[in-house]
Amino acid sequence: MERIIRLLGVLLALCLAPACSVVPKPDPFGPSPAVRQAVAQRISAVVVTDQSELSHWGHRGFPVLHAVQDAEGGSATPIAADGYFLTANHVLNHWVGRHVFVMYGGTSQWLPIKARVVWQSASADLALLHIPEKTPHYYRWTRPDLWLPEGTAVIHGGIATGRQATPGKLSTSLAPQNRFTGSRKVKNNIPLQPGDSGGPVTDAYGALIGINSSVEFLVPMETAFFVDSEASRPNTRMIDALLRKDRARNNRPHSGVRPDHD
Repeated sequence: MERIIRLLGVLLALCLAPACSVVPKPDPFGPSPAVRQAVAQRISAVVVTDQSELSHWGHRGFPVLHAVQDAEGGSATPIAADGYFLTANHVLNHWVGRHVFVMYGGTSQWLPIKARVVWQSASADLALLHIPEKTPHYYRWTRPDLWLPEGTAVIHGGIATGRQATPGKLSTSLAPQNRFTGSRKVKNNIPLQPGDSGGPVTDAYGALIGINSSVEFLVPMETAFFVDSEASRPNTRMIDALLRKDRARNNRPHSGVRPDHD
């Protein structure tokens, strides 16, 4: 009995530690031109379509005028050197029975590569994709054991806003992660544009905070006012575990199973 009480005390301490710790002041520095360029270099897109290949569109440079008529999609965020991307789950709302492509490497070098859906979470609005290509320009997470206080400088890296990369700030604080932390919502004051869902929100140094999910508006009477954009921050250890599991699984013959869901 004493052992159980001691264990419960440890668990309670782990859960309460972020709430009881002192939130630091935000880093006063904003993103440098080099960081903005690095974010632009990593701009990636997701396209969901009935078409089995998109080379005919790619040869034209992906102009909107000649876009695939049934195409849906958004942005993607490269998170590893071996072809793994996160995106918003709602970007894949109609992917079953269709083809999913990722276009990686900035719009001047985009190539549509057929992607595999590895994992989805509707509750977190997150999905994990994989392409059979090297992806050397990818994001590393902000340190999960540190506070990201309200007021921390951020930029977006979606296909609509990534090239402008106008800085903004976190509207909410992000507490340190522990082993029991689930996916969390993090707000910032940069308006999302169509196509930005699934793209990265980074700190001033280009480290990944979360994945663009939604935008909030206040609608008094007939005029809408932007309030906040919202990003999803998963438990980074959980994402690492998914990557390890998928890498191990794909050293064996393909099983034909559907992607993991939470």
